[in-house]
Amino acid sequence: MNKPQILIIDCGSQYTLVIQRTLAEIGLQSEIVEPEKSLPWIKTNKPKGIILSGGSASVYDNDAPKIPKEILILGIPILGICYGMQWIAHIIGDGALVIRETNPDNKGYGATKISISPHIKDTLFEDIPDYLTVWSNHGDMVGNVPKGFVDIAHSATVLQAMSNREKKIWGVQFHPEVTHTELGKTILKNFVYRICECTSDWHVEDIIKKIEDEIEKNVNGSSVSLGVSGGVDSSTLGMIAANVLGHRLHSFIIDHGAMRHNEIEEVKNSLFRAGLRNLKVVDASEKFIREVEKYTDAEKKRNIAFKPMYTETFIEESKSAGAGFILQGTIAPDEIESGGVGKSALIKSHHNVGLDFGIPQLKPFSGLFKYQVRDIARKIGLPKEIAERQPFPGPGLFVRVVGIPATRFNIGIVRKADDTVTKILKRHKLYDNISQLVVALLGVNTVGVKGDDRVYKPIIAIRPVQTVDFMTTEPYYIPREVEAEINSEVCKHPEVCRAMFDYTPKPPATTEFE
Repeated sequence: MNKPQILIIDCGSQYTLVIQRTLAEIGLQSEIVEPEKSLPWIKTNKPKGIILSGGSASVYDNDAPKIPKEILILGIPILGICYGMQWIAHIIGDGALVIRETNPDNKGYGATKISISPHIKDTLFEDIPDYLTVWSNHGDMVGNVPKGFVDIAHSATVLQAMSNREKKIWGVQFHPEVTHTELGKTILKNFVYRICECTSDWHVEDIIKKIEDEIEKNVNGSSVSLGVSGGVDSSTLGMIAANVLGHRLHSFIIDHGAMRHNEIEEVKNSLFRAGLRNLKVVDASEKFIREVEKYTDAEKKRNIAFKPMYTETFIEESKSAGAGFILQGTIAPDEIESGGVGKSALIKSHHNVGLDFGIPQLKPFSGLFKYQVRDIARKIGLPKEIAERQPFPGPGLFVRVVGIPATRFNIGIVRKADDTVTKILKRHKLYDNISQLVVALLGVNTVGVKGDDRVYKPIIAIRPVQTVDFMTTEPYYIPREVEAEINSEVCKHPEVCRAMFDYTPKPPATTEFE
């Protein structure tokens, strides 16, 4: 593969990898580098453009990202996003003013209507209408632009974009990389192709070859252990690894007691048909349930109970196979939400991030998003039931029993509800319209009436979402008549008296309840 043409300097944003994902979507390689390492990288790799990500810091913070000032005089086109724009204005100065917002109620968050300056035809906004809706997520903002810069977009109260074409520097206060921003891809296309004059160089075949080379080079003849969940990430990695490693790959699926109805057999059969013939099922359900049911707090459930059990089982299986390496199907959102990218904040822990198995781990998918893994799965010929399979959390139904212990009994309630909702949606040919269906048991008892008797039982929550990258989601609204059918069928269970539909987007909600 060729050297990346665009450098992304990571200033600690949750969306840093989303920038890289969006560039890949429009056909371009990029590299993410920490601020402190960016200048040597630039001198070695000579990129055609630089993007400064957003971030949670203020330019006035003592521990704010230390981007080298020298990048501003290299003559390489620069696009600052959110914090990146604020940093540009702050460092250049010369009449610029970055306003520090201390009142949380006044910080910019959510959909924002902006106006493109009609008297300035800036290349960044080629093929962009005069008005559009963008996604904001910021505290500070640029009040006055530096001398020589011009206002090229604004909202009612905030400067939204600035540029200095002579110095080849642009800044936007909003996030063009997220799907909530209208024509965000067009804005990034304008920057990388029209301003930076890059040429398309991202292809699925290149990524597959890179992953194969990475596996072969790093394992160096060793046996390798791979835990397969049946999801598209681990299954796709398993097929690529099997082609590279042959008999040296030892794959297994852990039955932790919180899988969905008939899931173990379905996964095993699908993967067998796809060619992964030596998949071993490890029944560890008793010890997992015994540990996880001790906790109701989501992070304790994941970190104190599930992760140690997962790690222990993984180590036992890897040792018995004589593996020298462990392969993990960890993808970019897992790393981001676990706080594992740059200075991004912890949203929730993921079971496959931050583990110590005592032997080296390889994570060839850690820079990829779900849609990219699906592209790879289709390219290598995996059947639709795997390539299009909805994501399912590693801890399974353990994290879909919320606020009460995840006992075998409570897991059984949510397993039955999940199976009921899934069958109804499939029968109405709606299931394939949903990126991820979350059915959860909420441990809040409410009063109901069954057979003329008072009952006091918990709630089943149904959360259908649509998304491209799982960094942001939109609700999928189930038709009213199907909602009514789901409600009726779910509440037939003797332990359920109420069903609720959650249509909150992400953000502010995450896809899963825990």
